[in-house]
Amino acid sequence: MTAPAPILDIRDLRVTFDTPDGAVEAVKGVSLQIHAGECVGIVGESGSGKSQTFMAAFGLLPRNGRATGSVKLVGQELLGASRATLDAVRGRKVAMVFQDPLTALTPHMTIAAQMGEVLAHHYGERGEAALKKCHDWLERVRIPEAQRRLKQFPHELSGGMRQRVMLAMAMMTGPDLLIADEPTTALDATVQAQVLDLMEDLQRDSGAAVALITHDMGVVARMAARLAVMRRGEVVETGTTEALFAQPQQPYTKMLLDAVPRVDGVLRPGHAPRAPAPKADIEPLLTVQDLEVQFPIEVGGGLLPKTKPLRAVDGVSLALRPGETLGIVGESGCGKSTLARAVLRLTAAKSGAVSFLGRGLLEQDAKAVRAARKDLQIVFQDPLASLDPRMTVGSSIAEPLSTFEPHLNHQAREDRVREMMAQVGLDPSLINRYPHELSGGQNQRVGIARAMILKPKLIVCDEAVSALDVSIQAQIVQLLIDLQKRFGLAMLFISHDLAVVREISHRVMVLYLGRVVETAATELLFADPRHPYTKALLAAAPLPDPRLAKNRPRVRLSGDLPSPLDTRASLRFLKSKLIDDPDVRQYRPQLIEVAPGHFVAEFDPPAAAAA
Repeated sequence: MTAPAPILDIRDLRVTFDTPDGAVEAVKGVSLQIHAGECVGIVGESGSGKSQTFMAAFGLLPRNGRATGSVKLVGQELLGASRATLDAVRGRKVAMVFQDPLTALTPHMTIAAQMGEVLAHHYGERGEAALKKCHDWLERVRIPEAQRRLKQFPHELSGGMRQRVMLAMAMMTGPDLLIADEPTTALDATVQAQVLDLMEDLQRDSGAAVALITHDMGVVARMAARLAVMRRGEVVETGTTEALFAQPQQPYTKMLLDAVPRVDGVLRPGHAPRAPAPKADIEPLLTVQDLEVQFPIEVGGGLLPKTKPLRAVDGVSLALRPGETLGIVGESGCGKSTLARAVLRLTAAKSGAVSFLGRGLLEQDAKAVRAARKDLQIVFQDPLASLDPRMTVGSSIAEPLSTFEPHLNHQAREDRVREMMAQVGLDPSLINRYPHELSGGQNQRVGIARAMILKPKLIVCDEAVSALDVSIQAQIVQLLIDLQKRFGLAMLFISHDLAVVREISHRVMVLYLGRVVETAATELLFADPRHPYTKALLAAAPLPDPRLAKNRPRVRLSGDLPSPLDTRASLRFLKSKLIDDPDVRQYRPQLIEVAPGHFVAEFDPPAAAAA
């Protein structure tokens, strides 16, 4: 019996870009087939050629790019096809969903106009019939209040809603193939889980083939039947997902899998455990008491608009001992970064107390705070944005020495810089390079070296590894653990990645809309989560094991994150205390100690919450 022809058949695809430095071959002879109803994961690190393979396949290369080989969609050759042929295929037979829906959607057009444009172009549908179809598809992708959303603009929707709009636009034409290029990377864990559920349902209902391009091994473990692993423009290994995860044949595939952090606590091969937790009787280095940060936001229009307080941090308390790492987790908008900036006096606090080494930071003048910064340092998410592009990496690392140790001469500063570069795994010969000449991982090491050069007592890592490839991420996490063991520094580790937080943190604090909903020792919180929000976060975290990922119990939160301007939002899990007025002062859920050192905010039992 003859096997059915693939929906997409790529043979010996090569992509070359003409650059001032000569021709660069980005894709080197890729061959790949995807059949009807099949989800194939294309995985690899940044620069491996994943996206360029599919951009070239459907005629989306820039002018300096050229492609050779063969690309057939349902038997039709597309490589070298005319613009008219490609326009008839793109959006109808093949649809794409990109990583950032805000840049993929047109900002000045309503959702109805953008969805209607697709129907008008491919089917000539307009008017009420087209509008009804758009409304039906928004409901199908589980967007609440679909009729109202049709009249809104992209910036008025949350990230999860925008991605669902993109899925609706992609699937409403009934394509044979859906290309999802990092469709969940920019989303929070719970929203990511909702979007993946939706993609599974749409694929099952429509029978469309899916090409899932990602660097997230947890996502492909759950979604993909087969995998193609790419490195430096080539496919180095293919196979079924379960076989490839169980017995990878290529060293690169094994390295990728070994580098993935595990939310279930399984240590990565060769990864040293974190430093022992400090004893409970050690005096805290940092104490935060009932900290509040608010921003006035204008609401309504007219000549006299009203202002409402956005409670970014709403009464947070914590204590951090020397040599300890406190992981702070939660979704975008929960107040993680604002809390860290308020502790460091980079953002003004409305009320509360912050004590560092026994001295109150909020009461001190600017000169005293500047002096304290020698022991308080921060590492940001994007190292390229936080480093001065006009300064060499050596100058950037040495800058804190010029401020806090001006007595050092040039040679002494350079010696300290070279020593610190070696300690963070940077070749000291790179001292005169500029940030654009280094990789993302090297630039993050520069940021860590700059923060460590003064040997501070506390470092804040604000999403310090989330922008890195998984192998580089593993190296940076190991580096931070090694530096903590060597220097005994304390860390506030802010992240939305619970697997990384579990590896590096001694204790974990979960934030929801500016308030702590649960905090405990790491192993206790991961083994016995009590709050519904913590349970949902843990259940949504991708698990890089196909058998476990597809069979694990699902804990899902319905709907999107409520507006922090609505005073009712913080009572999402304690509706029995809610006053149905968005402006009144609501009850504040209290933290209750359910076990030694394990605190959980009040919440309604499941039956009451569902009522």
